[in-house]
Amino acid sequence: MAIPQGKSIHPADTNAWSPPLPEAAGFEHFLVDTPGLHTHVAVIGEGEPVIMLHGFPQHWWQWRNIAPVIAAQGFQVFCPDLRGAGWTVADDPYIEHQTRMRDLLGLFNALGIGSAHLISHDMGVISAIQLSYEYPARVRSAIQLAVFPAFAKFHPKLAPAFQHLPGLIWHRPGASLRDTFSARYMAHPVSDDIAAAYLAPLQRPQIDAAVRPLTRKMIFPEALRILRGTYRRRRLTVPTLVVYGRQDHPTTEELMKTICPNPDRYADHVEFAYLDDAAHFITDDAPQAVANLAVTWLHQRTEHQEAA
Repeated sequence: MAIPQGKSIHPADTNAWSPPLPEAAGFEHFLVDTPGLHTHVAVIGEGEPVIMLHGFPQHWWQWRNIAPVIAAQGFQVFCPDLRGAGWTVADDPYIEHQTRMRDLLGLFNALGIGSAHLISHDMGVISAIQLSYEYPARVRSAIQLAVFPAFAKFHPKLAPAFQHLPGLIWHRPGASLRDTFSARYMAHPVSDDIAAAYLAPLQRPQIDAAVRPLTRKMIFPEALRILRGTYRRRRLTVPTLVVYGRQDHPTTEELMKTICPNPDRYADHVEFAYLDDAAHFITDDAPQAVANLAVTWLHQRTEHQEAA
């Protein structure tokens, strides 16, 4: 699919951006203008569309080692910087629990994408879940990384998975988030250079100021919806693969079976996969394994849809 260029979509002059984009071979960069938002999108490949939604505090560059592998298998991969992250600019900094989902719908429409596969990680999974439940016709299939399904039941052993949130709720402008990429969340903590590339956009006041509202206005409301069983009263019709690193404690494989019993009761098709030698930041711990798993899933779903 060619990128439609015109009034709302145009190549990005990345040389003029500050801070500069980190390097990643093979990507083209575009700005997509939708009402109130100017979204930076990195694109690679040709074919069936795949949208990759980054986690926190990351941006499009999270997919630098994964998107090219998927693109080489005949897919066109779009890696947007979501509102409040990366090099995307919002006219209004306001964020509430479905703001990013509406942004995605606007992006789909601007790019002429009727439906796409979604691959998401961490905070990006929230928007993917919302889109899958509210607009399932727009989602061909979904892969969610390091986040349990929305129909999961709460268990006290999950509490440690949220112990980082108070620091984000009360995030002080200018405070470092370097400890996010520590051994507590990674099987293989990244170098200072890689962490700096992820954290560079926080030098922009608008991005730094988004940390609190993303936590307070998006994560908390969705967490409450899950706790109240909102999604257990609905049915997930989008084929979904849930992937965890085996070192992503406390969400062990055993606990996942406890909080997600009888998934067929809540979803048409859900699979679970676990990768060795990976923790929460699974795309940095095991990028090749994630890419291989994604390619296998995407081909299977494409073949299934073509046969249907």
